[in-house]
Amino acid sequence: MKVKELSVFFPAFNEEKNIQKTIEKAVGVLEKIAEKWEIIVVDDGSTDKTGEIVEGLIKKNPQIRMITHTPNCGYGAALKSGFYNSQYEWIAYTDADGQFDFSEITNFFEKQKQTNADLVIGYYLKRAVSFYRIVGSRFWELMVFLIFGLKVRDIDCGFKLVRRKVIKQISKLEAERGPFISSELLIKAKKSGFKITEIGVHHYPRKAGQATGASLKVILSGLKDLMRLKRRLAKL
Repeated sequence: MKVKELSVFFPAFNEEKNIQKTIEKAVGVLEKIAEKWEIIVVDDGSTDKTGEIVEGLIKKNPQIRMITHTPNCGYGAALKSGFYNSQYEWIAYTDADGQFDFSEITNFFEKQKQTNADLVIGYYLKRAVSFYRIVGSRFWELMVFLIFGLKVRDIDCGFKLVRRKVIKQISKLEAERGPFISSELLIKAKKSGFKITEIGVHHYPRKAGQATGASLKVILSGLKDLMRLKRRLAKL
């Protein structure tokens, strides 16, 4: 199956040991499955050699480009930069740390074809993180379900495929630093009548670098975003 158009972006923060391999694997897949494609790296204020490595890859391949945040703005801001700067009909993103196998994107398109969904979102078949992070994610999903009625297996799984018109038609995404960005995207897409379907994805242990999404600062920011959206939707 050949995809007509596909934008792919990778939010990255201090991923110098992972980013080159992540991009090169994605290029190999995209050359096989997409007629027109692009890769966007959103370097969210990295203080290591992430940006330098990406610049080297850009010189070799004009279909790769980079957006740089200075200073670090947070995961939500990185996802927004990726979404709003993607130019093709379909937009996919995964984390830059190499914990997903990007070749599984073909399964996402097969699922989309079967269901005619506007968003195909991954759920972890087995998540390669600590027990405490899994418990925290389940608690977050419960809160989102109780407040907004959104029920999916893994809200925050970092592998999603989204039709570009979803991003263009829903109200502007607002979450910045916290983990609420994925919830906000799905809540607004569902409210706007877009179809969401799910697919299982494999998740592999991080080989290098350090995850930052579970810090207290990030969690508190997510809670703040959650309550802000609740108040805003209550006024509509």
